[in-house]
Amino acid sequence: MKMNEMLLAQLEREAPGTRKALERVPEGKNDWKPHPKSMALGSLAALVASMPSWTVLIVDDNELDLASGKGAQPQAKSNRELLEIHDKGLAAARKTLTKVTDEQLMKPWRLLYGAKVLDERPRHLILADTISHLAHHRGQLTVYLRLNDKPVPAIYGASADDGW
Repeated sequence: MKMNEMLLAQLEREAPGTRKALERVPEGKNDWKPHPKSMALGSLAALVASMPSWTVLIVDDNELDLASGKGAQPQAKSNRELLEIHDKGLAAARKTLTKVTDEQLMKPWRLLYGAKVLDERPRHLILADTISHLAHHRGQLTVYLRLNDKPVPAIYGASADDGW
């Protein structure tokens, strides 16, 4: 199996659970935080929605400088907007992963903050970790859902709200 096929399969496994979590984000609570050090609900939901779109940046560009502001997640005012961001990013990721070669995925990619190199590894490893990182932030989002009395979707198995 080619690397792009494995990455696409991994992304496809995560997409339905991500969409279910985003559908349940309470509207009108974008500034809500469970703790002062926590990310605001609106920012976290927008991050989860936009992470699939990072695939295109990682494949098409050689690096991303976070200090430049490029790659910042868009803000959403409604669930409809969150789902549009997610669906658009997922479609772009699918298209990109369908076309990318193993040779391109072996090339290095860098994450920077100004002159500081935060990460530099082959693209396939960055992509695999980005998809795992999406699952991490989606997990945070499900905690936020619970704390806002919203049903938690079944993602990797049953939840107290969705069962099997």
